[in-house]
Amino acid sequence: MASIRDLKKDINFVLGDIIEAVYIVEAAKNKQDSKEGAKIIDSAIETFDDLIGKVNDKNVENRKAHLNNVRGELEKKATSLVEALNKLG
Repeated sequence: MASIRDLKKDINFVLGDIIEAVYIVEAAKNKQDSKEGAKIIDSAIETFDDLIGKVNDKNVENRKAHLNNVRGELEKKATSLVEALNKLG
């Protein structure tokens, strides 16, 4: 079960770092509470809730494959959020 715990930590750290980066970029550009930044943060929170829900779903046929798909989805969505963050800065 350590891999499930590690996956949950990865989800938390990756999306948390993206949210923190939004605040740093906004502070550096002196644009606190921008609509674009808020949209990225909301999307990160929504992604977090979605992925944690999928990790906690025990009613799947092949648990290992399901968790690998969740990890792949985390990478894809995190990349998308980072691209949006780069446009913000």
